[in-house]
Amino acid sequence: MSKAVDEIKLPVAHHMEIFEEKFKVAMKSSVPLLDKITSYIVKRKGKQIRPMFVFLSAQSCGAINDSTHRAAALIELLHTATLVHDDVVDDSNERRGFFSVNALWKNKIAVLIGDFLLSKGLLLSLDNNDFHLLKIVSNAVREMSEGELLQIEKARRLDISEEVYFDIITKKTATLIAACCAAGVASVTQDEKLIKAAHQFGTLTGIAFQIKDDLFDFGSEGDIGKPTGIDIKEKKMTLPLIYALNQSTWNEKRKIINLIKNHNEESEQVKKVIDFVIQKGGITYANKIMHDYKAQALLTLQQLPENESRNSLQRLLTYAIERKK
Repeated sequence: MSKAVDEIKLPVAHHMEIFEEKFKVAMKSSVPLLDKITSYIVKRKGKQIRPMFVFLSAQSCGAINDSTHRAAALIELLHTATLVHDDVVDDSNERRGFFSVNALWKNKIAVLIGDFLLSKGLLLSLDNNDFHLLKIVSNAVREMSEGELLQIEKARRLDISEEVYFDIITKKTATLIAACCAAGVASVTQDEKLIKAAHQFGTLTGIAFQIKDDLFDFGSEGDIGKPTGIDIKEKKMTLPLIYALNQSTWNEKRKIINLIKNHNEESEQVKKVIDFVIQKGGITYANKIMHDYKAQALLTLQQLPENESRNSLQRLLTYAIERKK
């Protein structure tokens, strides 16, 4: 984990350590195969950004308690379930540099593991009467599924509007970060105004985070390294590309869409698409929009009490759009 993330985490580092132990226990099962797979999932966790959003949001508005730990576990359980299912849907053999569950144990078992994690999360909430937390997180999972389906539906046309793009990324990416922040605050206070502000902050942060991911595909302005073109190869419509197409003549648009549809495996043709997007100002535009969302998120964050944890949330937002990978 990067030094920057470690510093951001400091106000809640102790709670995060306790959470990791509690989460391992929450994942245990008496079925040996299940236990083997869940311990494999726990070992290959990422930066733990989502639990960090939960704990920092909670501590910015009150004292972290057992309900906060359950909120973080609920998010992780339901999110992990969606990732395991996503890998099956995408026929993906890798996740964060490790083999995916479906690559090691096949699709049937991966789907059942996802179902198991989902039920674990639901029971964790129901057994502790955390209905308010379950509502926040279940809404997020519903929206994430809708976002995925909307993207699949629209991807066939390869000519979507900015409005549809923002609808997709709000549902697919931002809604989960919004749920982290709202559930964190809801675990320490019933103040609806604070919960709503935290949810809005998470949404705006999530959108900025996704635009940053879009920009990685183009290796903009020398700070992201070599362009990858992975999104282009996967025929994903990103903000820089949508903007570039909107600035084009009908002929230019038709030519670029043809390259993405029929020549997306050819490095030379992918480079043509990247050059086209840069030339049409797609990178500059997406950068500007990303910083607009950051500014809105910072403004929303001012509605939470000022303290060390709120400062860390501000730094986490900055990290999300300044990270190098």
